[in-house]
Parts: sequence; structure tokens; C-alpha cells
Amino acid sequence: MRRTRYQYDLAVIGGGAAGLTAAAGAARFGAKTILMEKKGRLGGDCLHTGCVPSKALIRAARVLSLAGRAQGFGLPPLKAEGSVDLGAVMDSVQEVIDAIQVHDSPERFRSLGAQVLFGSTRFVDDHTVMMDNRRITARAWIIATGSHPAIPPVAGLDKVPCWTSENLFSQRVLPARLIVLGGGPIGLEMAQAFCRLGSKVTVVEFMERILSVEDPAVTGILHRRLEAEGIEIRTGTRAVKVEHADGTFRLFTTPAQGNGPESTIEGDALLVATGRIPATEGLGLEEAGVAFSARGIPTDNRMRTNVRHIYACGDCTGRLPFTHAANYEAGVALTNAILHLPRTVDFGRIGWCTYTDPEVASIGLNEQRAAEQGVEYRVFEEEFKDNDRAQAERETAGRIRLLVDRRERLLGCQIIGPHAGELIHDWVVASSGKVRLSAMAGMVFVYPTLSEISKRVAGEVYAEKVFGARTRGLLKLLFGYRGRACPPRGDNC
Repeated sequence: MRRTRYQYDLAVIGGGAAGLTAAAGAARFGAKTILMEKKGRLGGDCLHTGCVPSKALIRAARVLSLAGRAQGFGLPPLKAEGSVDLGAVMDSVQEVIDAIQVHDSPERFRSLGAQVLFGSTRFVDDHTVMMDNRRITARAWIIATGSHPAIPPVAGLDKVPCWTSENLFSQRVLPARLIVLGGGPIGLEMAQAFCRLGSKVTVVEFMERILSVEDPAVTGILHRRLEAEGIEIRTGTRAVKVEHADGTFRLFTTPAQGNGPESTIEGDALLVATGRIPATEGLGLEEAGVAFSARGIPTDNRMRTNVRHIYACGDCTGRLPFTHAANYEAGVALTNAILHLPRTVDFGRIGWCTYTDPEVASIGLNEQRAAEQGVEYRVFEEEFKDNDRAQAERETAGRIRLLVDRRERLLGCQIIGPHAGELIHDWVVASSGKVRLSAMAGMVFVYPTLSEISKRVAGEVYAEKVFGARTRGLLKLLFGYRGRACPPRGDNC
């Protein structure tokens, strides 16, 4: 039987985080690889319209916010002269993008051995795509086409010049009034950034809470902080219609549940941040026999679609909309497609972070998800106000929340506070490596650091056993120890 010959061992569709990881890895393994991207640049949404520019903008806004807090550190008041030049800020953001773009250049991937082509691709069968008039065949495929902003069904929204993440970072004029439609991670990050830059911001959220996937004990702290900074937050609110005339947006809203009076919000700009949807249109997936829906391309735990030699990873699967998750999924897909090793994904190892101030980071179960799954748990908490480094830096808002099961095994961790996105990695390691909480509690952390909060909360799990009445009774019996109360901080017991 004659073996079918293909032009490439692996073809990757999509030049974002997942696609770049897969293409680079395959080329380094010596596989004949082609990377195809619809847009004329590599890096995907994360580099150009998502993670990177948003964090650069958030940093600029935070610097301005810190300057306004100078007196709280015993410094003379620092006041900027005039209003913020948004164009200059966006130029600074672009400089960051350009610096990172070097690592995602076509030349770099070609130097690794991968061919890079730009243009639209469409499957004609399960091993073949057409790119313009060019026919390309491959033994295995990885689809990594990402996602794009979801536009909610609001009357008139398709007829007004609203902002999305696609055009946000090309804006040059700071709006006096900004309406943000959506109280999820993107909406809240940008709402706080623009508020700190000088806009009057109103957030409209359909759900009863912002960041509804997180616990109320966490979102309540963030809600109060954002309102204290001057952001108006309207939760439980449905956007029903939008109009734009004479440079002014008018958003008409009603209560999300039940009937109620209609309200109007006016603004000079409208940012639509109601999530993202998988980019699967125009790929000809039907011709390849690949199953998909509006929710994305389903895969098994090896990242295979229903067609065994076609894999999908990243946002197009509709699973976890994070760049680090896309990289992880691409590594699993690559291992199976090229090395033929049965590697599987474990999404319980993946954490996430919302980069507001304070940041909100999570891994594993929180109370909400544990209750939904019927999992028994206990919660242990520590406040940042009891952390010496947080006090020194005047960043005391927030807490860490640890969920453990009846056998004191880690179920999940949530952190709201300074640098939560960095601190959560203690618990990513604990979860991935199945590190016992006793090991975390026994570690010697550098003082003073924010990370000590992780040691403290792990120690709380064992405090009752170590310092309880039973232990004191045993010491008294053995050594005549009378026992004493542990100081509130417990540092020198």
C-alpha cells in the first residue's frame, strides 16, 4: 500500500500565542512545518490588542494614580499640569508592543525552520487547505485561530462607532465620559485605567455582581475600591438600545431581571467589553469534517478534534481564554501530533488573574464552584492589612482565601490584593506538584514580603492542631508545661 505524501508534517493555522508555540516547537523537533496567519503580522490578539497593550496602559494609569497619592507617603503633592495626552500614552503602549514583536517576527520563525505565510485559509478536505490560489497539504493540523470581541444584541450597537479591544489602543483623545459595557476582566481593567487617566467612567453589567465567576467575598472588595476611585457601577442592568448623535452616546438600560423604569447613560465614548467568542468562521471546518459550534471547537484531553489528525488549541476551543492556557494546550497538541506521545491536559493546574488594582487571581475551586459541585470544604483567610510589606507600601486592601477538603488537601486559592497575579504562583506550584500544606507552612519565606501571606494562611490550617488545648494538655502531661496563649501574630510561639 502506497503512503500518501504531504507537503508538510504539520500545518498551523493562526499566528497567536498557541500557533506560535506549536510552530516553534514542531520546527525545533525537525518536523516540516508551515505557519499560516490571516493578518499580516504574528503575535495575535494578546500582543496587539489584548494582554500586552492593556497591561502597558494599566501601568501608565497606575503611575499617575500613585503620583496622586504622594501625600500619603509623606511627600509633597504631585500634580500633573493639564489633562492627559492619550495619544502620547498610546505611543508608549505601542513602544512596548514593538519591543515584544521582535520575538514574534516571521524572520525568527523562519530561522527556526518553519515556513510562514500570510493570507486566509479554508479547508477543502481534512488534509488540505486553499490559501488564495495555493493548495497546501499536511499530515497533521493545529487550528489556533483565537477569538474576537463578542457584540451583544443591543439595538443600534452595530450602527454606532463604539470601541472594542480591536480599536481601543488606537484611540488618541481621552473621553471626558466613558461608558463601559461589561463588568468582566477586560471591562473592569479598562474602566479603572481610564478613570485614573481622567475619564468619568460608568460600568454597566448584566449580572448581579462584577467578575461573577469569582466569590462575593472577593468581588465585594474590588467593587468598593472601584467606586471609591469614582467609577459608577450599575450591576443587574440590561443594555437595550444605544444611540449616537453630535458626538454623544446615549445608552438606554432597564433592570436585568423583571420590569422596571428605563434609564439613560450619556458618554463621549462607548467601550464594548462583553467577552470574546471563538473565531471559527470562514475556515471550511465542515469540509474537513471538524465538529464546531458557536461555543468553539470541542476537543478531547489530547486537544484532538473529532478528526484525529486535526487538533485545536487556544481561544478557538472556547475553554479557557488565557494566553498561558493557549501555550499549554499548544504544547499538549504538539506532543501528540508530532511526537505521538499520549500527553493530556489538566486544566485544574491553570490559574488566572484580573489586573485591576487590587489584582484578583485564582486557581482551582472557590466557594461558588465548590458548592455547585457538592464538594465539602473549609475556608481559611488572611488579610493583607496584617502583612508587614503591604503595610510598608500602603497596599493593604484585600485578602487570600484558601479552600481545603476534609483531609486538609488544597482545593483552590483566591487572592485579591497587591501583585496577586504573582502571588498565585505559590499555589499553582502547590497544586501542580501536589505540595502538602504543611510544607508550605514550614517554608522559610524572606521577610518582609507579600509572599508571607501564603505561609500564614497555610499555617492557619494547622494552627488549631499545633496550638490547641489538646497539644497544651499533652505538653503539660509530659513536661509540666503550663501553656500560654499564642500572640495574635503567632510569629514567636
